[in-house]
Amino acid sequence: MSIRKYLSGVLVVFLFIQMALTPAAMVKAAAAPPSLSAEGAALIDVESGRILYSKNGTKKMRIASLTKTMTAIVAIEMGKLDAQVTVPPQAVGVEGSSIYLKNGEKLTLEELLYGLMLRSGNDAAVTIATHIGGSVPGFTYLMNEKAAMIGMEHTNFTNPHGLDDSNQHYSTAEDMAKLSAYALHNPVFRQIVSTKVKDISWEGEQWDRRLLNKNKMLHLYNGADGVKTGYTKIAKRCLASSATRDGRQLATITLNASDDWNDSAKLMDWGFANYPLQELVKKGQEVKPDTPVTLEPGIHLVATNAFQYPLQTAEAEEIHKRVVMGESTVTAKMNGQLAGFLQLYLKEKMIGQVPLLVSVDVPTLAAPQASRSMWQPFWDIVSGGLWSA
Repeated sequence: MSIRKYLSGVLVVFLFIQMALTPAAMVKAAAAPPSLSAEGAALIDVESGRILYSKNGTKKMRIASLTKTMTAIVAIEMGKLDAQVTVPPQAVGVEGSSIYLKNGEKLTLEELLYGLMLRSGNDAAVTIATHIGGSVPGFTYLMNEKAAMIGMEHTNFTNPHGLDDSNQHYSTAEDMAKLSAYALHNPVFRQIVSTKVKDISWEGEQWDRRLLNKNKMLHLYNGADGVKTGYTKIAKRCLASSATRDGRQLATITLNASDDWNDSAKLMDWGFANYPLQELVKKGQEVKPDTPVTLEPGIHLVATNAFQYPLQTAEAEEIHKRVVMGESTVTAKMNGQLAGFLQLYLKEKMIGQVPLLVSVDVPTLAAPQASRSMWQPFWDIVSGGLWSA
């Protein structure tokens, strides 16, 4: 063998060893987030609620018709979809987008919700608010209550449509991302915002209203399934978008974005590519307690469900786990019962927890039962024959 061939072979082996020893974070470094036209933006993983990207994410800004996301979810949760709703006079002729409601006209709440979210009807917003809250102020109170419950700490609603009628009507990109994620967990909301075309009744006319969804992302982006467009002269172009790929859903918010469609598409592409779901706990996985606890022989702690979380490759090394037990001693009598929780942390922040159940080995649990079942026929004869005479 020549010296050249020998050295070439050594070099190849060396390179393979280097690749094996190289940290995963160096093998695939996370790409930088895209440049956006938006003044404020946020990207959220819908299932976990993790904010994956933020640009001026906590800056209070006008949100235009993205407001209607809150209007819709409050109405869905508090109203009955098949309820007949009468259009009040104050809803007729509200400025801006409209589904041309007439005073005294009757529609179902579900029809009004489609008019609200597909065509951004401001008249539908006022009609829904009056029906659910008794008045617009009454309904905005409910909106703000819901915002507080969701954790929207920098948000205040003064109307159900988002028109520029008050300086006190505002939110942030991160807060609106939280709202989108919350609302997208509701199946009725998901169905409405993913609908491209819907026909609803038009009382007094010979034809129905045909509603075409204004959200172009439903046609432009692979997997797009929501949620709402918005525009006013002061707020400028605003957009809430969502998309699902391989069972995983992301949502974006862009505020005051001149190139909102492309902003949202670039953000979601970046999120899907750089924050893959990583399974940190498997369903049925045995978990060893890291706290002082006594387990009788043959007893195990198992995870009730799997836990997945969106992580950049390098972040996997920053995950740590902690077992929290409810009892200091676990016995066979506790088989199938809740024993504690496996808590998961990313750096110092807890990102979730999985219940741990007691699982007992079959021989440990079944031996006494097997012995009893062997004698059962005898006891059946005795109790049912000799002693019952």
